Amino acid sequence: MPPWSRSSSFATGTQKGRKGINGTLDWRTSMWGLVALYAVLWTCFHFGSGWLAHQLPARLLRRLPFIGRSYAWERGGAIYRRLAIGAWKDRLPEAGAVLPGGFSKRRLAGSQSAYLERFAAETSRAEFAHWLPWALSLTFFAWNPWQIGVLMVLYGAATNAPCILVQRYNRARLTRALRRAAGRAHGNGTVLPAHPVAHQREV
Repeated sequence: MPPWSRSSSFATGTQKGRKGINGTLDWRTSMWGLVALYAVLWTCFHFGSGWLAHQLPARLLRRLPFIGRSYAWERGGAIYRRLAIGAWKDRLPEAGAVLPGGFSKRRLAGSQSAYLERFAAETSRAEFAHWLPWALSLTFFAWNPWQIGVLMVLYGAATNAPCILVQRYNRARLTRALRRAAGRAHGNGTVLPAHPVAHQREV
């Protein structure tokens, strides 16, 4: 039970057997214990979400609402450039290739349609891996005061929202590139991959 949910005698040090002047030492020890617990939980949220996202098949990622597609309102990534995303996106960590069989999204390494399609699918995977821990931050409301719950949601936003924006920015650009490639291939009679991002419905 968090220390602030106990009686006021906890803070004044009147509980039997407590150590330290006015209970200060014991209160701080409990607070640091909670901070450590929150850190462990967030570590599990981040790594667990990354592992789960790594297991998802590409066909499922394509079917996910919002995460699996790009939209016309994103204007091929132009909307994200208003956030100066090009100035800070490369400073964020990239862990796509950490797990076996992973895919690095640090930089574009090709221009073939099949590679761009895989890259786009991996942005959906990464976006899912950042939405999930942010959603899990809501669980803190179940066992903490609402102020702590709000703080955890804000922390989840600070650590995941920038990465989500980068994935959507990259996918919007890839969608535009694949659409152009599809147009050229149609004119040349070339067959593209079965599920090109360019063929996803936009609204």
